[in-house]
Amino acid sequence: MLEKLYKKIFPILNFVPPELAHNLAIKFFSKYKKTIEKDDQILNSNVCNLQFSNPIGLAAGFDKNGEAYNGLLSLGFGFVEIGTVTLNPQIGNKKPRIFRLKEDKAIINRLGFNNVGAEKVLKNIKKNEVNSKRLLGINLGKNLDSIEPIEDYLKLIKIFDKKASYITLNISSPNTPDLRELEKKNNLEKFVKKVSLVKRKNSIKSPIFLKIDPDLNTKELGDIADIILSSSIDGIIISNTSINRSNNLINTNAGEVGGISGLPLKTKSNKLLKDFYILTNGKIPLIGVGGISNAKDAYERILNGASLVQLYTALVYHGPSIVNNIKKELVYFLKKDNYKCVEQAIGKLNKLK
Repeated sequence: MLEKLYKKIFPILNFVPPELAHNLAIKFFSKYKKTIEKDDQILNSNVCNLQFSNPIGLAAGFDKNGEAYNGLLSLGFGFVEIGTVTLNPQIGNKKPRIFRLKEDKAIINRLGFNNVGAEKVLKNIKKNEVNSKRLLGINLGKNLDSIEPIEDYLKLIKIFDKKASYITLNISSPNTPDLRELEKKNNLEKFVKKVSLVKRKNSIKSPIFLKIDPDLNTKELGDIADIILSSSIDGIIISNTSINRSNNLINTNAGEVGGISGLPLKTKSNKLLKDFYILTNGKIPLIGVGGISNAKDAYERILNGASLVQLYTALVYHGPSIVNNIKKELVYFLKKDNYKCVEQAIGKLNKLK
């Protein structure tokens, strides 16, 4: 029913500004209710002591303010990540700030962490009841005018700990000036030490993930791997959007400033995940995101080391049925390769010492 509706509406949405179309989608899913079908047991997994019904998640950026995640979970996602949420409300960058690259199956955004702020997002979460078997991630970032960026994250961790299944620290968006400086070796060491201290002092229960960018060079990736291995960070999300552009992009919006997501990011994000899995010897749970649009993509990411995967842009171009289609085909791939559960397939394309 929903898929038929989407097929009728999507051609019309092409003529609607992307941000308006997105806001309409949020309004729709904030009211959407559907009984969730039980997932095949082969898709069940345990990551950071969290029980995931299936490994397919919705990446942050779609439901920034925690208004529609319950309806989005009803599409069949194993988990939904809301945000990015900042301590104080902010309007983000000047519009237009979202651009479709239809021929390239990509989106460029320069939103700039627009959200209603931690207090209102917390209220939204409290009035929405999450399905008990589906999990809620909360993606956190710093305000544009923040004087002490690290303090923003520390305060936000304490605010959302009790409401999050897991927390993501977004230090890699290209749309907040100097944010990626937190990924630099000295800054990251200082950052994770303070996060560890806050976790210990406040008995933080939520696993904490770090989201990194796809434009890191080999040395930077190695530095991050070394720091994470000796820290209390629980997992890494690979990756955020990219500021780099391929010469093969067709759409006239390809030159817009911002982070690109979708198909053009697939190869880069996949390689980054594979490299990071090898660098950390498979000891850190990884969440693969970037250009995943079908079960083959998801399975490849898992075989390269992802415990979980996320999508966003593919949902826009392929519609709500993509979630269940990926799950059905993923079950087929796992059984075909004689795996008893999805956890057995993690990292199998990498030969670890």
